[in-house]
Amino acid sequence: MLEKDNPEMPLKTQAELLGISYASLFYEPVPPSARELAIKRRIDEIYTACPFYGSRKITVQLRPEFGVSRPTVQAYMREMGIFALVPGPHTSKPAPQHQIYPYLLRNVTAAYPNHVWGIDITYIRLQHGWLYLTAVLDWYSRYVLSWALSQTLEMDFVLTAVDNALFQAKPEIWNSDQGSHFTSPKYLERLQREEIKISMDGRGRAVDNIFTERLWRTIKYEEVYLHEYASPKEAYRQLANYIRFYNFDRPHQALDYQTPAQRFAEGRCSAPLQIAPQPVIY
Repeated sequence: MLEKDNPEMPLKTQAELLGISYASLFYEPVPPSARELAIKRRIDEIYTACPFYGSRKITVQLRPEFGVSRPTVQAYMREMGIFALVPGPHTSKPAPQHQIYPYLLRNVTAAYPNHVWGIDITYIRLQHGWLYLTAVLDWYSRYVLSWALSQTLEMDFVLTAVDNALFQAKPEIWNSDQGSHFTSPKYLERLQREEIKISMDGRGRAVDNIFTERLWRTIKYEEVYLHEYASPKEAYRQLANYIRFYNFDRPHQALDYQTPAQRFAEGRCSAPLQIAPQPVIY
């Protein structure tokens, strides 16, 4: 919106008209240090292997290598958007004014395509930074309906994933954790408009979102940890290729060695899978 080379209107005037701080136009963010990146990489690895570990146990594992304090680990985990999947004060928290919905899936098993969908966010490391990945998963088939990447935890990439999933189909029940993204009115109104039953994990219950947690482990062990993404574009390209492979080519033992796409197509009256719009990096 700003025109830095506009000869008729100085940049300071443009900033005032837009309500933007003039000084902020010259701010250059300080890149994370090599130490911070290394610690966050190890936190991600430990958490992926043991998502029930909180900051205390992760600190114990990191201390011999990095001499890091627990407050530092807690701060990094907050920045990474990860929380221990055990009851306690560090579970994912909604914004105070946001509405919470009950967990609807206790004693319920996803029995057919579009019965239950789940959504979550995970941390994706780069050589010199990180991204956040969100995905919508059909629990019956393990089919990834949509996904999106973002360089921040702003709301837009979550809404993009939601909209792209609903472009293809509509579930009966949509499950998430109680994090602020998934208690946001902008997120909830999309599901309410489609008359979808909204379910939210019981606080700190790892089993409530087990299928999405397994998806994150699969993506990280089979793709992310095998590569060193030099840029967000490279990460996007590699993840796009992997998720396509995961959906259409990778057989799952839990699915009697069908692919998620094959299992998702069951019970859909032979309707072809629609291709969602391509995600973008926010």
